[in-house]
Amino acid sequence: LTPVLGMGLVCWGLQSWGPEFTQSAGTGQVELLQANIAQTEKFEPGRGVQDALHWYGQRLQASTQPLVVAPETAIPLLPQHLPEGYWAQLRGAFAASPDRMALLGVPLGDRQGGYTNSVVGLSSAPQAYRYDKFHLVPFGEFVPPGFRWFVNQMQIPLGDFRSGAMDAGSLAWQGQRLALNICYEDLFGEELAARFGRADQAPTALVNVSNIGWFGNTIAVDQHLNISRMRAMELGRPMLRATNTGATAIIDHTGRVTQQLPRFTRGSLVGNYEGRTGLTPFARWAAAFGLWPLWGLCLLVVSWAWLGGAWRVGVCRPRGR
Repeated sequence: LTPVLGMGLVCWGLQSWGPEFTQSAGTGQVELLQANIAQTEKFEPGRGVQDALHWYGQRLQASTQPLVVAPETAIPLLPQHLPEGYWAQLRGAFAASPDRMALLGVPLGDRQGGYTNSVVGLSSAPQAYRYDKFHLVPFGEFVPPGFRWFVNQMQIPLGDFRSGAMDAGSLAWQGQRLALNICYEDLFGEELAARFGRADQAPTALVNVSNIGWFGNTIAVDQHLNISRMRAMELGRPMLRATNTGATAIIDHTGRVTQQLPRFTRGSLVGNYEGRTGLTPFARWAAAFGLWPLWGLCLLVVSWAWLGGAWRVGVCRPRGR
């Protein structure tokens, strides 16, 4: 109990002291899109697919913000399966606008090379940006050996993806460095922290694209929002969240939700965010060591408790005659 209380006092002291480990890297403007397409319709060709192509296509091209973000698999088809001219028109709209960038969730790949759950950057840059999800969901995105029959029963399109790189580079855009993560990847703070190995190249802002429509109107929406808030606090970075059904939000580097769209509605959230430089203690040691220091601390606490309990049992045990 004593070590736990000690850790609690240290955490309380740091929170009360409130040291600034990070500094402002300037502000940026963003538009976050939320189509609110029901999961039961999302992959239906005559319903959700058509709705997504029409709404996201219109909103992406109509946006006047320097950065517009559409959620995970906002475009639910492979580019080669899209209507003729759709992908070229979308790319062309941003290629002609050097001051605008779109980040768009879309599956990529083919049967021979495999598929990825990806985010692509549409802009006038000669080198296209691409982020492939690293931490895949078992059964939903990759099939453990021996469980193909289970995925077939679930009837999930593209149920087997290839994994991307954990320490993917940041996207440099208008004075900021944006680090992408897809869906529940923000649950793994040590994996996001791997991108903070070099302070001068560390992200200034985090961008999460998600589709929480799988869980409906449940507590999962709040849970995922709070996960993002925790990562923002740990790493001292704002988190920009574009989701299919909610919670689409802008979170500042202290974990505070500054703006949020109503859930399960269709719309776009336009707002500002403040990028940050510098490393929090967590970002610094998690980038270097992962979670091993934390596991070591837990082991120390458990050992202390066990040894203390064993000592008390020895002291209090009645002596035999």
